[in-house]
Amino acid sequence: MSIDDKEPRMPERRKFFINMAKGLGAATMGGLAWTGFLDGKKVYATILRPPGAVSEKEFIAKCTKCGLCVEACPFKALILAEPGDDRPVGTPYFRMREKPCRMCRDIPCTVSCPTGALLPSLVSDSDELGRPRLNINLAKIGLAVIDRETCIAYWGIQCDACYRACPVIDKAITVEYTKNERTGKHALLAPVVHGGHCTGCGLCEHACVTKKASVFVLPRELAMGESSDRYIRAWEGPDEEKLEGLPEDTETVTPRSEKSPLEYLNKGDL
Repeated sequence: MSIDDKEPRMPERRKFFINMAKGLGAATMGGLAWTGFLDGKKVYATILRPPGAVSEKEFIAKCTKCGLCVEACPFKALILAEPGDDRPVGTPYFRMREKPCRMCRDIPCTVSCPTGALLPSLVSDSDELGRPRLNINLAKIGLAVIDRETCIAYWGIQCDACYRACPVIDKAITVEYTKNERTGKHALLAPVVHGGHCTGCGLCEHACVTKKASVFVLPRELAMGESSDRYIRAWEGPDEEKLEGLPEDTETVTPRSEKSPLEYLNKGDL
């Protein structure tokens, strides 16, 4: 086949608008067509945006639906939402089970954004000379969550597919060895996700061997809880700073804390 015989590659933006036009032509007036346009004004809690995305509300306001981030993705992992996708039409998102983020070091999707909907500063740190540099490991696309009821590793079947697929292996996902209480003879080698390192790339979800992925990525706002300022982890830097400047006498907030630990040890209350 000669070069002239080959079908020219259609840019993603052009393909998107052609598909959108087809979708609108097939829709009845006031039905799917208008629904697709109105979707762009909504905030979707479960949508997974590219690395460096600002908050969803701000993202919707800033994204001009230009498609440059989708065109810049070398793995074609990003998708432009079309009418009927139940997503804001024309905005980029991931379907992790099908095509996860491949963690490009130069983060082309983010740096291609002209409007600030994707900010390189949110995925950047400094090198040894203090110069800013991109760091894809700082991405917070979402957070992987494990369904322990369907994850076969928690059944006692050996599986480390998600662990092996993780690009931040032994940090974002580790394998913990625990006793299998059901058999009393075997160990469980079960994956555990660590939110401080998980980028939400979705490679674990893509690799999961169960019919419906037992590990899946959710936006961090949905996947994570939030503790109050009353509780601190003194072994971590940011929390340790909260202790600075506190008075020596701490306020008692429960009757139990009025007694010293030694009293409980003597009474066997611990």
